[in-house]
Amino acid sequence: MRQDARENRERILAAAEDVFGTRGAAGSTEEVAQRAGVGIATVFRHFPTKDALIESALLRHYERLGERARALADHPDPAEAWRALVRALIETGATKLTLAATLSDRTQTPAAAMRAAKHLKTAVGDFLHRAQAAGAVRESVTIDEVYLLIRALAQACATAPTPPDTRDRAITIVLDGLALP
Repeated sequence: MRQDARENRERILAAAEDVFGTRGAAGSTEEVAQRAGVGIATVFRHFPTKDALIESALLRHYERLGERARALADHPDPAEAWRALVRALIETGATKLTLAATLSDRTQTPAAAMRAAKHLKTAVGDFLHRAQAAGAVRESVTIDEVYLLIRALAQACATAPTPPDTRDRAITIVLDGLALP
């Protein structure tokens, strides 16, 4: 793929994540094209259907979170890396939930997205174990409990506009609750 085509694709995916991740089904491919600075034909040249575009935006979302996890993996402070990763998951969770819910005619999440989600959950589990070994998180906490809390806050933010400072305080409360006293 030519460099300009790769750049167009990336701009389209970023715009789609923003448009469909905030507006859901009310978002349009025309709005994506406009935000990406390309014509609608360019959008459909890369993504033949709206669902293909949304699915690719969801996969991009997981890829970016995976990149964030890899960047934090070498952080010298396991507690700080843990807090940063959980914060990123919650802060972007509403976008992920909205993208997944926007896929039309789907009774289940696409297989590629399921694999990406599983890989990410494994990485988050590794961060959890590392933070627990460092004494930063209660030993009794499981990855399933962490994911339930992440989903709960993400769902709340997806369904009701939440001021960033309120969301940030809620994340801090969750993280403090998981930490050793």
